[in-house]
Amino acid sequence: MSSNKKIPMRKCVGCGEMKSKKEMIRVLKTPEEEFVLDATGKKNGRGAYLCFSKDCLEKAVKGKGLERSFKQSIPREVYDRLEKEMDVLEMQ
Repeated sequence: MSSNKKIPMRKCVGCGEMKSKKEMIRVLKTPEEEFVLDATGKKNGRGAYLCFSKDCLEKAVKGKGLERSFKQSIPREVYDRLEKEMDVLEMQ
């Protein structure tokens, strides 16, 4: 009997594609109401997933995908910081 391990799938709030959890980055709203990128996917808080591309981040901003996920408006500074953090992660 083979045990097929279930791969957790998540939907990108930018492009809407379903991908495995490991192929995506998690945008996290901490209990302190702060928004951060969670590369590990293990931090506490409410999360939404994005592909590892700036295009998806731009689509999420334009289509208000993150705002829908977190059920609140998100300040522009948060998007700017997420963009900078995504630049750092793309370089690694």
